[in-house]
Amino acid sequence: MPITVHQTISIYMIKVGAITNSSVLQIGTTGSVQSQSDIYNTGGYTEPVQTAELTGEAVPLVPLAP
Repeated sequence: MPITVHQTISIYMIKVGAITNSSVLQIGTTGSVQSQSDIYNTGGYTEPVQTAELTGEAVPLVPLAP
């Protein structure tokens, strides 16, 4: 059963406190959401970071069943 939605949205001011990697800001209805991922070099880095070294066995914070 096809449904057609017509709507008008007027936004006079919108304040967004924070956007994280998995945030979705949606205004109105949508048939599909397309993801977008942008990576910015805000620190001006020119070389890759050094590889981390393992310091020991990782212990889980919560006991896990074997």
